[in-house]
Amino acid sequence: MPDVSPTKWHLAHTTWFFETFILKRFLPVYRAEIPQYAYLFNSYYNAAGDMHRRDLRGLISRPTVKEARRYRASIDSHIANLLSAAEEKLLDEIEPILILGIHHEQQHQELLVTDIKHVFAQNPLYPVFRKTNIDIAPPKPTQLHFVDFDEKIVEIGHDGSGFSYDNEGPRHRALVPGFSLASRPITNGEFLEFIEAGGYTRPEFWLSLGWTTVSEQRWQAPLYWVKRDGAWWQFTLSGFRPVDETEPVTHVSYFEADAFANWNGARLPREFEWEYAASDLPIEGIFVENKQFHPRAPTVSGQDRHLHQMFGDVWEWTRSAYSSYPGYRAAPGALGEYNGKFMCNQYVLRGGSCATSRSHIRRTYRNFFQPEKRWQFTGIRLARDPA
Repeated sequence: MPDVSPTKWHLAHTTWFFETFILKRFLPVYRAEIPQYAYLFNSYYNAAGDMHRRDLRGLISRPTVKEARRYRASIDSHIANLLSAAEEKLLDEIEPILILGIHHEQQHQELLVTDIKHVFAQNPLYPVFRKTNIDIAPPKPTQLHFVDFDEKIVEIGHDGSGFSYDNEGPRHRALVPGFSLASRPITNGEFLEFIEAGGYTRPEFWLSLGWTTVSEQRWQAPLYWVKRDGAWWQFTLSGFRPVDETEPVTHVSYFEADAFANWNGARLPREFEWEYAASDLPIEGIFVENKQFHPRAPTVSGQDRHLHQMFGDVWEWTRSAYSSYPGYRAAPGALGEYNGKFMCNQYVLRGGSCATSRSHIRRTYRNFFQPEKRWQFTGIRLARDPA
């Protein structure tokens, strides 16, 4: 799949980032040991030079993993020497790029998990990435409730304290009309009801482009689901096992999330609604540090009417197109291509997943993907308008 990159490519690309945007800029005597790496490991930074085609990365047989690690060790050594010798003024210039590079690397650490899962899923032996004891689920799914929020003018976007990506600002005021938000993500069991009701065969629930995609790709269930002897199974990074109806459904596209919401008589939340609802919630959930590599079933009381699993477990699709906030301007140069150039034909996701680092996520964090993408840990939380 063109979206998936080899593991060693991620290692070399994150190394290339530090080499390109720090060493080549701030260390005049630096000369790349292997200049061709700049072509192989650039991803999409057109201002930084030509690049290898993304869909052909799987054909890169050299450098080897060992050579990619040696490349990383060499760049780390140069960076350490530069920082130890730099004067304070230069350090002030380097610091924001270095921090951006570290957060960029965390994004690729998440991609490593999801890309490995996709590659392993193509193998009929269904290899196990890591044996994991998945949390024992309650016997029945926790009852779904809707939590009401009144109309309010809210502050949206990052407040400037600590790191954020440029697409999280500028902070601005927005009027959010009254709405209701589901208390938890949609479960596999609830999504199975959609499947059994003919959801994938009923065009009235789908966006036109979504219906075209379903028809062309012959989707019948979320990615990694397989039907055997009349029962649904799913591939996980800890092995192939029956679908647990109590767990949050994951690996669904925006098209599937939107169709399910229409079938349910609800809708997907807007991203400002999501941020408003999450503004006072602790950032807690299943993240990559838990090493579970799979969303967990809710364990709250059936009568609990608070919001749960807003962070971690699964990225939650919103119905908001990925676009700029009022007053947004992309930074000049290649680093300005980091987020701004993708503000077209994509939708915003919020909250992080079981493959995201806990230290990487924020309430204002805006992830984004095209509506047909399914290989990330993407899920569904419903919203409703006032009756």
